[in-house]
Order: sequence, then structure tokens, then C-alpha cells
Amino acid sequence: MAPTIRRILGPPDPARTRIFDLFEIRRPREARCTGDLRRLAGVTLGLRLKERPGTTFKGLAVPVGPGARGDLLVNLGFGISAVDAVGHYRLTASDFAPTDATVELLYLAEANRAVLTESRNLNRRLQGAMIAAEEQAFTDTLTGLKNRRAMEHILTRLAGAEADFALMLVDLDFFKQVNDGFGHAAGDHVLQSVARTLISATRAQDAVVRAGGDEFVLIFPGLTDRERLARIAGRIIEGLEKPIAVERTTCRISASIGIVTTAGYGHPDPEAMLRDADAALYASKHAGRARFAFGGPDAAQTREAAGEERATHAGDNARADQAAPGRRA
Repeated sequence: MAPTIRRILGPPDPARTRIFDLFEIRRPREARCTGDLRRLAGVTLGLRLKERPGTTFKGLAVPVGPGARGDLLVNLGFGISAVDAVGHYRLTASDFAPTDATVELLYLAEANRAVLTESRNLNRRLQGAMIAAEEQAFTDTLTGLKNRRAMEHILTRLAGAEADFALMLVDLDFFKQVNDGFGHAAGDHVLQSVARTLISATRAQDAVVRAGGDEFVLIFPGLTDRERLARIAGRIIEGLEKPIAVERTTCRISASIGIVTTAGYGHPDPEAMLRDADAALYASKHAGRARFAFGGPDAAQTREAAGEERATHAGDNARADQAAPGRRA
């Protein structure tokens, strides 16, 4: 018994053990005794260890010396199980004959595994870079909100799925005075504060978009309930009326809002909904700012304002701030 197979079989010393007690002859099936192996000399054998882990071998029985009852040498190789066997039994190159091609095949298998691993790592890095690039392409760099390109993508997807949703257009009141009076750095700070307020007033599944300048679009998938939308708009207006500290001064703004839902449309039409929401937004501004209005295909809806008492109070505050220089920029 050669040293390598002795090490594989392990203790106790298997030197005087019958081969059929150690191995199961799986191919050919008729090999059930040593006489069968002599008869099958030169035929490739398929063997498997009876003990765990059941390593498989390829074998060849070769008669040694003359006579029908002479010695019989069984030469064993791992075949396709070589990789698993090397790892399990911790074999090295010295366990294989110098002419055995197994070692070269193992090197090739290891090289192939290294190449596949590196390829998978590269694919993950490329995928991560692609996701980051797409995220950057859909993100407003100043506020971290989604940009107009992302808005178009979301609206196209929702309209294609015939999904119910609501649009809320938010336009800042008195933002031009912030830029003119305190500079663009102060305006950027105000926009970032507005972004935080809008995110805190919406759900995780909602999309908050900076459409450009001081204009924002909020998309509410699956939400068309006017009362809930009115409460959200009220919270936004209330949050944006809070003074915003910028270095040594304080900026004050408000917001006018137009709201539409898919409920009034035969099928979702993002372009028409944006136009109707914009009309409702300007109806809010003309009614005194710091208020919201619902719009839709029906022109009468555009003139409908919700929360009149709250809006009137906000409008009074706006006029009072304009009359007191320095309070509202």
C-alpha cells in the first residue's frame, strides 16, 4: 500500500484489510471479489470509500507476475474528485507521481478559481459604480433630493403601471429676497433647510424632488386621500414658516402649494397633472400665499382652497413680515 493511500485511509493500519471492506466497487457492477478484478484487468474501475466522506476514485487492476492466482496491483487516481480530495486530505505535490497530470490540473483549477473570483469582484465593483452613477444622475447635488430627471422616470413608471398617486407642487414665497438680500450662500442654506423639512413631512416611499430653483415636486404613490394630503400640506407650510438661522441673521420664507391626484383623470397623465398642479399653485399665490389648493381637470377644482382659516392667518403673517424689513427677507 502506497504512503498516500495509507494516509488517506488513516488508522488503524489497513495493510491487511480486504479491498472490498475499504472500497465499494461501483463500476463495473459485477466486480464483487478479487477473482472478478483479475478477470477485469485493464478495465477502468469506479470506486468509492465506504467511510466518510465517500471519496471517489478511478482505478485500474493490473496482474503482477504470471499465473491466474498471482498478485494484483490496483492503481488508484482521484479523477474529477481531485480538487475536493486535495483540500480534505491536505495533499501536496509529493503525493502524486511525477508523471501524474493531476498537479497541473490543480494549478489550472486554482488559477481558474482566482480568475472567477476576481471577475466576480470586478463585476460587483462595476455594478456598484453604475448604481452610484445612476444615483448621482438622479440626485440634486445641493439638497440631496431627487432631480427633474428622476421625477420624469418615477412619473413614467407610475403612469405606465396605471397606479394611483398624488402630486404636490411647492413653490417658496419670498425666496428671491433671500438671494438678493443675503446672497446665494444664504439661499443655498435655506434650500437645504427646506429639503429637510419636506423629507420630514413625507413617507419613506414618497419622492421629494427639487425641480429647479425654489420649486419642489412631491410624489405620493398610492395616496389620493384629500384629507391626508391637506394635513401634509399644512405641516409643510407650518414647517417652512419657521425662521431659518443663517450665520448672524434670520431668514423667513413661506410656501404656496398646488395639489392634484389621479382620481380625476381617466388614466394617469403626468404632463396634464403637472399643469393642473401648477395652476393650483398659482391660485394659492394669488389668494395670498402660504396656503394650498387642490387642482384637477375640472377648472372649478383649481379655485378650491383647503383650510381657509389657516391660509388667511398665514397670509396676514406674510403681509406683516413684508411691512417689517429684516423679519422676512
